[in-house]
Amino acid sequence: MTPKDDYMVQEQTLKVTFGEYSEEAMAEFEDEEVDIRLNEHCFEGNCGFNVLSTVIMEQIKVESFTIKKPVESEESLPAARISAQAYPSTDIDAATDGFNHRRIIGTGRLSTVYAAVLPGDQNPVAVKRIHPSLVLSNACFGFPSMLKTLSLAQHPNLVPILGFSQAPGERIIVMEFVGGMSLDYYLHENSDGAASVLDWSLRMMIAAGAARGLEYLHEGMAPNIVHGCFKSSNVLLDDKFRARVSDYGLSSLAANKKRVLVGHVDDEFWSDGRGEACKESDVYGFGVVLLELLTGRRAEEGLLVRWALPLIREMRLSELLDLRLARPSDTRAIARLARVASACVNNSRTSRPTISQVATILSNLEMEVCA
Repeated sequence: MTPKDDYMVQEQTLKVTFGEYSEEAMAEFEDEEVDIRLNEHCFEGNCGFNVLSTVIMEQIKVESFTIKKPVESEESLPAARISAQAYPSTDIDAATDGFNHRRIIGTGRLSTVYAAVLPGDQNPVAVKRIHPSLVLSNACFGFPSMLKTLSLAQHPNLVPILGFSQAPGERIIVMEFVGGMSLDYYLHENSDGAASVLDWSLRMMIAAGAARGLEYLHEGMAPNIVHGCFKSSNVLLDDKFRARVSDYGLSSLAANKKRVLVGHVDDEFWSDGRGEACKESDVYGFGVVLLELLTGRRAEEGLLVRWALPLIREMRLSELLDLRLARPSDTRAIARLARVASACVNNSRTSRPTISQVATILSNLEMEVCA
């Protein structure tokens, strides 16, 4: 078998905007494989400091940002697409022991999640019970058809939707059970030092996996799926610390409350006063998650972005990176990750990179770091 048979090689020419860097910072990240030309014209950025109006990665050479993707084995390929199954409410009630509080494994703005085992099936599932107040305030018209469409999304970096149930005042979503906790938990919630488990290689792997999952939603599904609320609590980690994106396409079930979403979506999200999700706002949310991985800090209602961007612009890594981890001896990959995060959150929607462009870079970095 020839190398051409072993690998599918994809070359991407990317156009992204980064912050302005000092000469020392640029010297630290000079890479002879990448030809970067800087536009000298600056403008006042949203965060109150100058950023370059354009920075074009004009020529990304094959040696630098070409990804060699191994042909997927049958084990790694997603299962055949099967539409979500409708479950009778009696099965859901039996599976959750009448929604016993001891089975609760999570609560969010949309739902309460229960660990359950459906009758006649030994495999555990996660049952998401939409908050009754949301059901009453939103008739959830088209709930079955929406769930059937979303359930067709099958990818190793997604949490698949298996089924649903509805009854007067009840809307239930049945999803695959993921044994691990959310990325938000590992970074911010665990008090016994589990953050140290997520070393830099794992964080790079998580970033790349989450990007591929979101890329599949944006580009691999027809019609395309906008996540609507991409944040670290919606990235679950399985027993191998593989990123599994969850709660995609469900944002219409809950009103977009600014106090809940601020810091995770861009300012343009609120331009119509109601909050309108799109691919570009998903990319912004993804960039915030990258900043959380880099810094170990919470989004904090937009404060993280305003704090981190000047540090990335000047490449002050010692101040930027999570202090709970030792700084890697070779910081080039981490620096590229920081620049990608900056591109996702520091641009207007018209110049923001697509998630496909981001996934291309991060998958390449994952191969370099985790090889």
